[in-house]
Amino acid sequence: MQEREVITSTANTKIKETAKLQQKKYRNQTGLFLLEGAKPIEEAQASGVKIQCVYTTEKYLSKFSEFEEKITLVTPSVLEKISTTDSMPEAVAVAQQKKYNLDEIKDARRLVLIENIKDAGNLGTLIRCACAFSMDAILLCADTVDIYNPKVVRSTVGAMFKMPIVKTSLKEAKEIFSSSKFIASVVNHEDVVNPEKIDYSNPFVLMLGSEADGLTQEAIAAADIKTTIPISSKTESLNLSMAGSILFYISSR
Repeated sequence: MQEREVITSTANTKIKETAKLQQKKYRNQTGLFLLEGAKPIEEAQASGVKIQCVYTTEKYLSKFSEFEEKITLVTPSVLEKISTTDSMPEAVAVAQQKKYNLDEIKDARRLVLIENIKDAGNLGTLIRCACAFSMDAILLCADTVDIYNPKVVRSTVGAMFKMPIVKTSLKEAKEIFSSSKFIASVVNHEDVVNPEKIDYSNPFVLMLGSEADGLTQEAIAAADIKTTIPISSKTESLNLSMAGSILFYISSR
């Protein structure tokens, strides 16, 4: 077998272009994103995501034998350059973003609408929980963090490749899913319904806002139902991803 060439310089053109994908601007321009670590790469491949290239070191080469033709060997320092994690992963892959549109999910019955969530870890965990509790699709509205942010990708642990996620607007969502009940998750608001008292047998869109500010007034005004999770007076509030996972679970029973 011919010996593989190893990229040893972080100044290598291919490496510099790959490192640019850590930034949203370049992900948008190229339609590519980074996958870091063996499990995310394997999950993406299994879900039909097109892998363009897999960077790994001699130490981990045998773990990625299924990507034989796409492997580029690098030194640990080069792998560290293109990675965003605190500890260096076994590999970093470049993959094509998976795009969905609203027409593809117009018949979805169990939807999550996420508005203005800035924290990448929270968004990733929400996606993972939505997948775990069989939500059909996710709508991302307003100034929500990019789902191909490396931290979001890692936090979903592969779940983001198993359900449609569409960037849209509240107005467009209301138009496309006009027959669905829009349920707003709110805090300290009048006219709330206990989430366990809501009928989830008909199509619905569960709306979640940012942890700091909650849903916008526009979203709350667009809701057919407002709900909040009853909690002890000893606690001020729940973490957003935790609250979301509870609502996903209740709606799935």
